[in-house]
Amino acid sequence: MREVHVAVAVVRRGGKVLIARRPDFVHQGGLLEFPGGKVEASETVQQALVRELKEETGLLIPEVSLTPLIGIRHDYGDKRVFLDVWATDAAVGEPEGLEGQALGWREADSLRDEDFPAANRAIIRAVKLPGHYAITGAFGGVPDGLRRLDQSLAAHSPALVVLRAPWLGKAEYRAMAQEGRAICARHQSRLVLHGENASAELAEAFAGWHLTWAQAVRMKSRPIAKNRWLAVSCHDEPQMAHALRLDADFVTLGPVQATASHPGAPALGWAGFRALAWHATLPVYALGGLGFNDLDYARECGAQGIAGIGNWW
Repeated sequence: MREVHVAVAVVRRGGKVLIARRPDFVHQGGLLEFPGGKVEASETVQQALVRELKEETGLLIPEVSLTPLIGIRHDYGDKRVFLDVWATDAAVGEPEGLEGQALGWREADSLRDEDFPAANRAIIRAVKLPGHYAITGAFGGVPDGLRRLDQSLAAHSPALVVLRAPWLGKAEYRAMAQEGRAICARHQSRLVLHGENASAELAEAFAGWHLTWAQAVRMKSRPIAKNRWLAVSCHDEPQMAHALRLDADFVTLGPVQATASHPGAPALGWAGFRALAWHATLPVYALGGLGFNDLDYARECGAQGIAGIGNWW
């Protein structure tokens, strides 16, 4: 079966995303979609997006403003597509449905899986997730950890923070999580729980649950509700495939480079990371020895963004 290469645009403006509704008479008619279209043989994906957005919506997209977001291969049974998704926040003009389609700006958090074709699930996750996924580092005890959390958030304010503290007992961890959630809220961040110290029941009261691989491998289905983030720590393709079976929302993949927090762990390198990330069908954060100056290159390699401890803690 031939694969159709489709360019997809996530056009952002003022915190909202441009969404179209597919005409009733076309494949999967009536569902919502991100604008875009088929990449012609003579085009790059960026050129296709500039052309398609102008033809469909009248918007002018500077080609240099487009950055890769995620690539998804999906088999619909009657057709197989590669959705090559790029993002921009530099569209010029006001959008119009030039092909008769309904068109409008929507809040990213309002996008629901069931309103889109099945292949769009990962795109929705990628649209909602930030470029920086922050993980807490070492601290001396709960009071010191809360102080460090407040200081680190004041300096960087990531949208999502993972409370990783496997050295704490469960009671200490849960107490820190409760106070840490309030600190995160003051900085407009959300707290994700981590590892064995958390549980599905506890995670429901927070932004989500990040599973270690040792936890994830014991599970056969998604342990928390779909309105909470579920993440899995992965190191290779079989682990990423299992995370997908668990219906995880995203994974961390690494270490990309050697890191002090996991001494001796074999590094993937950027070539190894790219080979795995470009074939993933869910968002992937690059992890291990990375700083904020690695973000653009990580995205070029297929990453949602970067995750880590040392780049913010």
